[in-house]
Amino acid sequence: MINNRKIFLRNSAPERSARMVENVFRCKWSLTVYQLLAEDINRPGEMVRSVEGLTTKVLNECLKKNIEFGIIKRIEYNEIPPRVEYIVTPLGKKFIRILDQLKALQNEMDT
Repeated sequence: MINNRKIFLRNSAPERSARMVENVFRCKWSLTVYQLLAEDINRPGEMVRSVEGLTTKVLNECLKKNIEFGIIKRIEYNEIPPRVEYIVTPLGKKFIRILDQLKALQNEMDT
């Protein structure tokens, strides 16, 4: 007798995107950086001045991680004095929408 039962493989979290979420939530400043970028505060000095407790060192580490994942992009302008700005990438916009949905889910769970 032939067994026609389907066999399912164990389902696991998507590796790269799960790692991205873990790193974003591990860095307590990532969500704040996304909020700053949404408010068109995209220069590092302005970011540090806008958020109490945020240091240049911590901001640079946070920005670096987000650049590595492709969530934000660094734009360097060939000017004197040098100017650097950060923008959210198309992938970053999708990712931030997902984070917003997670926040909404958390709000539902809390009520």
